[in-house]
Formats: sequence, C-alpha cells, structure tokens
Amino acid sequence: MHTSARFPGVSPPELAIHYRTCPLCEATCGLEISHRNGEIVRIRGDRADVFSHGFICPKGSTLGKLEKDPDRLRAPLIKRNGKHEEATWDEAFELIDSKITPIISEHGANGVGVYLGNPNVHSMSGVLYTRAFLKMLRSKNLFSAATVDQMPKHVSSGHLFGHPDLIPVPDLDRTGYLLMLGANPYESNGSLATAPDWPGRLEGIRERGGKVVVVDPRKTRTARAADEHIPIRPGTDPMFLFALANVIFDEGLVDLGILEGHVAGLDEVAAAVDGFGPETVAHRCGVPAATIRRVADELAAAEAAAVYGRIGTHTAEFGTMASWMVDVLNVITGNLDRPGGAMFSRSAHEQPRSRRHFQTGRWGSRVRGLPETRGELPVSVLAEEILEPGEGQIKAMITIAGNPILSTPDSDRLDEAFASLEFMVSVDLYLNETTRHADVLLPGAAPLRRPHYDFAFYQLSVRNIANFSPALYELPAGTPDEWELLLRLGAVVTGQGAHPDIAALDDGLFAMTVGSAVGDPSSRIHGRSPEEIFAATDGGRGPVRMLDFLIRTGPYGDGYGEDNDGLSLNRLEDSPHGVDLGPLQPRLPGDLCTPSRKVELAPEALIADVSRLRAAIDRTPMSGFVLIGRRHVRSNNSWMHNVDVLVKGKERCTLQMNTADAHRIGVVPGGHAKVSSAAGSVVTPVEITDDMMPGVVSLPHGWGHDFEGARLSVASARPGVNSNRLSTGEMDPVSGNAVLNGIPVEVIPA
Repeated sequence: MHTSARFPGVSPPELAIHYRTCPLCEATCGLEISHRNGEIVRIRGDRADVFSHGFICPKGSTLGKLEKDPDRLRAPLIKRNGKHEEATWDEAFELIDSKITPIISEHGANGVGVYLGNPNVHSMSGVLYTRAFLKMLRSKNLFSAATVDQMPKHVSSGHLFGHPDLIPVPDLDRTGYLLMLGANPYESNGSLATAPDWPGRLEGIRERGGKVVVVDPRKTRTARAADEHIPIRPGTDPMFLFALANVIFDEGLVDLGILEGHVAGLDEVAAAVDGFGPETVAHRCGVPAATIRRVADELAAAEAAAVYGRIGTHTAEFGTMASWMVDVLNVITGNLDRPGGAMFSRSAHEQPRSRRHFQTGRWGSRVRGLPETRGELPVSVLAEEILEPGEGQIKAMITIAGNPILSTPDSDRLDEAFASLEFMVSVDLYLNETTRHADVLLPGAAPLRRPHYDFAFYQLSVRNIANFSPALYELPAGTPDEWELLLRLGAVVTGQGAHPDIAALDDGLFAMTVGSAVGDPSSRIHGRSPEEIFAATDGGRGPVRMLDFLIRTGPYGDGYGEDNDGLSLNRLEDSPHGVDLGPLQPRLPGDLCTPSRKVELAPEALIADVSRLRAAIDRTPMSGFVLIGRRHVRSNNSWMHNVDVLVKGKERCTLQMNTADAHRIGVVPGGHAKVSSAAGSVVTPVEITDDMMPGVVSLPHGWGHDFEGARLSVASARPGVNSNRLSTGEMDPVSGNAVLNGIPVEVIPA
C-alpha cells in the first residue's frame, strides 16, 4: 500500500515500493521508488512497466532531490520593500485581488498577460485547470513555450488533418527506415513522439535490417549511433525536404497507399516542389545532390519508412515549411497511417474532435498585428506588448511554471519589461530569474506530492499506453493543491474575491464537462443523465475526478456500464505498471477533422509561403558563424539546473565549435570566446570538436543563472550563459515560432 492523494489516511509502511511515471520529460518512463518512513531510499527503472521495461535516464532518479531541495518554495512569497517574504495563502490571494481586480476593471482582461511554461504539460492540474483558469480570465494576451518549441507542428497538422493536436508519430517499433532531422533523442529522450528508450528502439530498427539516417549540423550522440549522418547547414532543412519530394514526384515514385482517394492537393504540392531539385538546393544545404537523390530513392523504396523532424527544424525561419514537408513525404511515399510509417496515437482519455476549418489570426498582437495561433500570440512579442505604451498595453502578468527570461528570445528586453509591470503573479516551485519579478509567488505542489497521468504525451505515444500514479506524499496541512490555487486565481479574475468556494467551483467545472459530453452526439454517453454520470464518477475532486471521467468515456473506457471490461481509474490504480493498449492502428480517413474529410496536402497558407523559401535559395551566404542550440540528457529546461547531481561534473554550458574554425580565429582549447549577435553578447568557455559542422557553433539553452534576486543556490554556482541574449526575436511568419537556430553571430577570442 502506498500513500495516495485519494486515500490520505493511509500511512506508508516501514519499507514500501511506489510505482510512478517519471514526470520530467516526454518519455514517460516507469519508476520504482523505494521509501522508508517518508524518506526515499532508491529510485530505479520499473522493469515491469509495460512501456519502458526498466529504462531510466539520469533525471528520473533525482525526484527525491527535488522533493528535499531547500530552495524549493513551501509557502507563498510576497514582495515587501523590494524583498520576498513568506506569507499566508490568504494574505497572498487578498493582495492579488486588491491589485489585479482594479487592473481588469480599468484595462479589461487583455490588460493581464499570461505565460505558460513547459512543465504545465507534465502536470494533471497544469493541463486541465490552467485551461479552466484561462477561460475564466478570457485574455487574448496568452503566451507559452510552444512558440519557442513546437508551434510549426501544430500549425501544419491543423491545416493538413484539421486539428492542431492530430500529430503523427514515427512507428518506431515496426519501421524499417527512419529519416530524422533536427532531433537528438539520445539526449532529449524524444519529443512530440513519446517513447522510452529511444536508443534501444533505434537499435531495434537496425537489428531488423533497417536503416536510421540523421540529418543535423552537428554529429550528435544520436547521429554517431545512426547508420548515416548527413551534415546540413542550419535553417535549410525545408530545402532538403522539398528536394526529396521533388525527386519522388519527378521519378514517378508517388504512392499514396491506403490513403488513395483520401488526399486533396497532390497536384498543387507537385507544383510547389518544382524548382527545388537536388542540384538547385545542394549549395545552400551543404548536402551533395547525389546524396539527396539517394535518400529520396531509399525512402520511396523502403517497405515501411517514417520521416521525423523535431526542434532543430521547428525553431528556424522556415519551421512550418519543414514541418509540413515532413508530413508530405510520409503521405507521398504511402507511409502515413500505416504500420511502420507515421501513425496517430489513440490515448485512453481521448474525446471526440469536431470537424472544422483550422485557422490562425483570429486576432493579432497589439504592436505589430502578428497573428494568433492556437489561441496564443508569439512569445517573441511579449516584451513589446508590455513596454509599448497605448491602449491594450499589458499592465500585469501571470506566469505559470515558466522561466521566459531564460527560455525565450531577446531576454534582456523581457527582463526590462517584467520589471516595468504594475503587478505580477507567478505559480512556480522556485524563486527564479523570472519569478523574482513577481509581487506574489504561489508555490505549486512538487511532483511527488501530486497524482500523475500524462494527458499530453499519451496523445503522442508510439504505442497506446495508460498509466496512473497516485501521490507518494500528502501535501502539508493547509496547503492547496495546484488545481485549487488555479481555481482560486480564476475566482479573483472573475470578480468572485479572494475567498471563493473552491469545491463549488470545481463541481461547476465538472458539471459543465459532463453536460457537454451528454449533449454531444459523438460522445459515448450522449443522451445519458448528467446526474447519473456525476454521481457515478470516482475520484473525489479535482483532476483525478476529471481523469476518471475522461478515461471512462474514452475509446477504451467502460462507458459507465456500457463495457464491463473497459478502463476506469480504478482499473488503472490496480495496474501500477501501466496498461498496454496495443500498437498504433490506422485511423484515417475516419478520424480526420478537416471539413472535406481528406488530408488537405496543399493548404493555402503553406503554399503561399513557398515563394519565400524559393527566394532564400539564392540568398547570399552569411559571413561569420551561425548559432544553433543543444540538449544534454541531464538537462531539461532551466529549473532542473538546481539539482546538484544533474549539473556536477564537466562544464556543459560551452560554445562548441569546429577545430578548423577555432584554429582560424585563434580560440584555444580551454579558452573563452565572445559571441555577439544583433541582440547582444555573451562570453563563454569553448569546447573544440570535429562534431560541429564548419561555420556552425552551438550553445545549450536554459542557462544564465546569474540574475540578482533569484534563490537557486546550486544553479547560481554554475550559472553558464543565457543563449537567448543572442536571439533577436525573429519568427517564422506562418506559426509565430521563434527563430533560435541559424542565428548569425560573430565569434572572437575573449
């Protein structure tokens, strides 16, 4: 028996084992946590986990360190006379009410901006109740980490498949040929493709006689393990992909496979890639034309193949073009929606999606009129929306589990902007480089003190899996869970005051969810009594109750008595190693959300951007260097840098550069370099390596822990430098995603 948020009266035995899904990255690895009298004895991989089978990376074993971190906040902080001091929860919310309410009264909801950080998608409350809070606030000034990471994929998927979350993933366990661009899963554990043990899965492709090809400016750990590494100049991935499609059309190799008759726009795509022949783009990509032709032929000839592009392709000036062409190649080679190709997950909590015409630009940013995408504005414009005077100016900010001053572009200006706000609230575990500006800081629950289910990542899983983890520890008496403080914030911004009835708010939210489902003809419980469903749902309150409802009404659920063998939260609790729901299955055309019920291969918004890409082919090459990012297996965003076991050892915040480049400019091993862009400069240690393509340098993101006022004792001892001081705020115009790769920089010895 283990302590559970649902059974708070149960105490842990003298020695117990707690099984849990790791919440620190997208891989969803199973953990086995041995604990005694409230102390964690050991964390290792759960060998019985149905998905990860014991695989674990260095991050997963540190959850106990995070729980005990003395810098982690346990009580609210209020800034008094420029210093943060502990306060009661009532004091914190009363101050928020006294400051936010007048701002909304005078400037409207848009006077309050919101930034959502990456950890929100690793939290049940972050997924479900942040959404509820945003609906209560109704501000159009929403920003998130998505526009420094993955927005191109949401945009291309929205246009092609009708929904921005209908994202195909490579069927790693059955494919015979994997073409991977801008991804380094040996370090990142995968992204927008949930799979524990990427190294083992990639090795499995080779053991089956298949081939793994990695396209990247740097010979990453993943590239070194692949069958072939193809160096490419940063930012030219879409030209390479267009050229592959050009060869497939030109040589008559197009084969739609099972999607024959379910694809629109094939002729328009053929016309779009015309003129992007291998010989035309080779000089810009740095990839020989013969290599491009060979890869295109291999891709078309493979019995089962998948093209997969990730953050290196998204965080560039043509990020949406690259994302689009990845899916185009999977379609025209007959590899979309077939085993071994690129397929769609079916999560246990999935609900029916409505068919609609996907669109962006329903509103625009105040200063430059840049279009909204998926309900949010590009984070690259956040600073100007705060600093530029005029009607609609952001006067207050709420940040939730984010550190945009380190993780978003032009960070020095954003630091200035946050300092100018009339009021700021942050929900976070730490007083970090961003939250040091907060007038009120509300600590969320640490990972081991909240139940866990991966809403976001089971929608992107390479195998259909469901796993629920109850909380290991209770929250301290009087401490609200994260969902409760988000509802309380929602009550403040809707004029209900600082002391609302949280239970009534939660019941109202749940009743709305149930009412929507019983009124939806496509729902499994359409026409049922809301009162019956409300009474039968297990789990008490909060996200656990909501999860039980979503599981039971999902594709594998019991349907509230409709299928006695179906899933429910109780069954998940009885399966601590997870429930294996089987390999991915073909889902098209039935699950397409486009009005035409076809894959719309040539959306107008994407076809219109081809001319911009075509013009870039003959652009004069940049002199000097271009900067790209980098991941490390022990680092996932800035907040993990305060865990000593993850940052100890060899310095990792270094500028990697090619040996010949270093010799040419006079940088020596162990030396330092000054890196300058149009936005700013940093001085950093240099790591000289032939893994780097000539003319390309690399800095990792998420560092720069040298801001006065933050309380990160471990991170501040090894601060590194903030690579976003070099990002200029340029964006991919189709998605609004920040350009963080291919930034022109000057490098000189320091």
